[in-house]
Amino acid sequence: MFARSVVAAFVAVPFVAQAAFAASCTRQYTVQEGDWCDTISAANNVSTYQLAVVNAGTVDSACNNLQVGQVLCLGTEGEDCKDTHVVQPDETCDGIAGTYGINSTVLHGNNPQLNSECDNLYIKEVLCVAKTIAVPAVPSGSATPAVTIPATATPAKASSSAPAATSAADEDDEDLPFCDEL
Repeated sequence: MFARSVVAAFVAVPFVAQAAFAASCTRQYTVQEGDWCDTISAANNVSTYQLAVVNAGTVDSACNNLQVGQVLCLGTEGEDCKDTHVVQPDETCDGIAGTYGINSTVLHGNNPQLNSECDNLYIKEVLCVAKTIAVPAVPSGSATPAVTIPATATPAKASSSAPAATSAADEDDEDLPFCDEL
C-alpha cells in the first residue's frame, strides 16, 4: 500500500508543479512561424532575460527549439517587467540607463545577463528598463539564462582594439615640464 502511494505521489508531482507554474503565469504567447526569442520579446514588451527565465527548461539557451503552437509564459505574478527597450546600433548601457532615468545598478538588476562591462549588449536585444527591479531572479542552482549571445546577433557597440589616432601637434611635448622640474 505504501509503495503504491509513493509511486502515485511521484507521478503526480510533475502535474502539480506544472499547474502551479501555469497559475503564476500572468501573460502567455503562442509561438508563430518565424518567431525567435527577441521578436517575441519586442512584440510583447518582455525582456529577453525574462522570457528565458520564466521558460527555463522549455526554451534552450540559443532559443532555437521553439515549436509553432508552443505556449510560452511572458511574465509571472509580481515579477513581470513590461517596460522594455529594444537595443539599437551604437547604444550603450549608460546611454540606455540615462534615457530612462535609471541607474546602472537597476539596469543590471533587471538584466542580469549583461556583464559588468556591458560589452555583450547586442542589437535587437530587449532589455527591462523599469525603475525598480521587476524581473524574476535567476533560479537557484542555475546559470543565468540569456547570457549566450545569438550567433546571428550584432554587437550594439563595435569594439576597437586600435589605439586612438594622434595628431602632429601631440608629438611636440617640449613645452611640458619633466617630473623633476615640478
